[in-house]
Amino acid sequence: MVELKKRYQIGVRRFAYINWIGAFSLYKKEVLRFLIVSGQTLVGPILTSILFLIVISLAIGDERPDVLGVPYIEFLANGLIMMQVIQQSFSHSSSSVMMGKMMGTIVDIIHSPLSAAEVTISLVFASITRGLCIAFISSLIFVFFLDISIQNYFYWFIYLFLAGFFLGSAGIIAGLYSDKFDQMATVTNFIIVPLSFLSGTFYSIEKLPDILQSLSYYNPFFHMIDGFRYSFIGDLDGSIKFGTLYLSILSLVTWYLAYYLFKKGYKIKS
Repeated sequence: MVELKKRYQIGVRRFAYINWIGAFSLYKKEVLRFLIVSGQTLVGPILTSILFLIVISLAIGDERPDVLGVPYIEFLANGLIMMQVIQQSFSHSSSSVMMGKMMGTIVDIIHSPLSAAEVTISLVFASITRGLCIAFISSLIFVFFLDISIQNYFYWFIYLFLAGFFLGSAGIIAGLYSDKFDQMATVTNFIIVPLSFLSGTFYSIEKLPDILQSLSYYNPFFHMIDGFRYSFIGDLDGSIKFGTLYLSILSLVTWYLAYYLFKKGYKIKS
């Protein structure tokens, strides 16, 4: 008889600490997923920002006073870009997990040689990539048609990265929580959209009463928009140091929660 030798042991990883190839493959798959339907995932949000800008500029004309030392349209354009980044970063990871559960394809990820950390990081970085694509194209368009320019590329990238990381992680949690599209729509329509609209996109929070200013100061979406706007106009309502630290902590905490839930198989393992 031929004696078969066991070359590998079940459950023992053969990829050192990180399965770089597997994680990158999942990331590439997620990026291709939104690029294939770029008309919906990229062009749509950009057109929405442009339409917002056109409609509001036609409605208020040139009568609106300057905000933070710049014309209102320039102030508004930056907030509109980040607002779309926020919504689309969340949409990417949440729809990926939700569709995987609905179609049963999430089993392929669960049984792949990827850890929960590798899966969640890949999904989050795909969300960041989608947000960066939207921001880059929108910034080019707005810089071309409006009298604005990026003053600080470092903060332009940092705030886009933190926004995508935070919302990508939050999207994974929402996707795991939701069992049907109605639940996902509830999270989007009653949490993500209102917070993004009420975070200084269309106004400076210095115009709000003191109590609302204090509440806005702890709204993470406000710091995303405020810091991103700073990269264009060099002025802001909040604080760069507090904003970057606050968003960094929230991003790590939110990602860890997403990682923990995915590792435990929350609503994806029977």
